Amino acid sequence: MRYSHKLSDAVHILAYVEIYHDDDLSSMAIAQSVESNPGLVRRLMAALRAAGLLATQRGTAAPEITRDPADISLLDIYRAVETNDHLLHIDDKTNPQCIVGGNIQETLREAYATVQTAAETQMATITLASLIADIRQREQQRTQS
Repeated sequence: MRYSHKLSDAVHILAYVEIYHDDDLSSMAIAQSVESNPGLVRRLMAALRAAGLLATQRGTAAPEITRDPADISLLDIYRAVETNDHLLHIDDKTNPQCIVGGNIQETLREAYATVQTAAETQMATITLASLIADIRQREQQRTQS
């Protein structure tokens, strides 16, 4: 199973733009921090721009967060970059002649909907500002050790 890193990479990009706002904000510099390629960074930045979370100008390396980080939730970022908005996925290829195979999809749809709602509710309470504050605190602890 392949996991999406879009959300964590998008948070990384936004935190980088906020923390390094006076430094090199090129997709190359950000990609080095993410340990990815500049093309991926540009695609995620385009999605963040389309969602109104990031402002960029073609030909310049000066992206800006469009709102106060305290007003951007993890859910906002998730919805900006994840094209499949479901955290959990059901295997639709089961044997309908089997008691389990014939009923598992609907059973899991209900359970997964409950999990999805709970996750989104929690994600709405986590702000970009709180994540950035945690990054700064961890860096301070790391450098003092």
